[in-house]
Amino acid sequence: MSLKGKTLFITGASRGIGREIALRAARDGANIVIAAKSAEPHPKLPGTIFSVAKEVEAAGGQALALQVDVRDEAAVRGALAQANAHFGGIDALINNAGAIKLTGVQHVELKRFDLMHQINTRAVLLCSQAALPYLKKSHGHILSISPPLNLASKWFAQYSPYTITKYGMSMLTLGMSEEFANDGISVNSLWPQTMIATAAIEFQLGSRESFKHARTPAIMADAAYAVLDSSDRRITGRLLIDEDILRENGVTEFEHYRFAPDSSDTLMPDLFID
Repeated sequence: MSLKGKTLFITGASRGIGREIALRAARDGANIVIAAKSAEPHPKLPGTIFSVAKEVEAAGGQALALQVDVRDEAAVRGALAQANAHFGGIDALINNAGAIKLTGVQHVELKRFDLMHQINTRAVLLCSQAALPYLKKSHGHILSISPPLNLASKWFAQYSPYTITKYGMSMLTLGMSEEFANDGISVNSLWPQTMIATAAIEFQLGSRESFKHARTPAIMADAAYAVLDSSDRRITGRLLIDEDILRENGVTEFEHYRFAPDSSDTLMPDLFID
């Protein structure tokens, strides 16, 4: 199987996991829609829709860079229509855009909660709804970067505002998989077993010190590829962990995914992973 000629619409694809998924698919010759806000360089977060477009084309894919705010309904619907017209269809929507603030109820600003809700939960609903007419034709995929529904109280104690917006994404996965079953659309979520070394995490934590306990985004890209390369709803309605889906596809060695390959430090489990 291959993603050659398939069209992937990836939100938040200007850096991190979204960028890595784009480049992995581009190696097959896929068409990549880089849908993100970052049209201009950020002083602390490298990568724009245009720089990733160049990387996609260098890797062997076709690219369409679209500046999109996933909170803006008209912009989202317009971008999907433009992508469909440009590439002649859409085969997969990857809901990768995200917002994070690890703050409890007592101290979270409402505008920050609104931002997390709009970019995490609401955007999955909006983008999926807007992509639906095109995915019905392709019998395609919706893949959201969201966690398993771990209801242990520790995942709510310190940052429940963030937790519920990410869990909202995962609940939409379960619901849409059933709702879109007759349309032949596969709907899944994917989450890392360990911390992933991205610029956004570095910005959130304030340093790269923790990266010696992290893996690179390549493991998430390879796991996403395994899902997107499946057909006939063979994989659907699942809240997947990167390691698990790769093991199902015969991968048994994960050391090459370490950010610090010579380190013997213990890898740090990601949020919501016991």
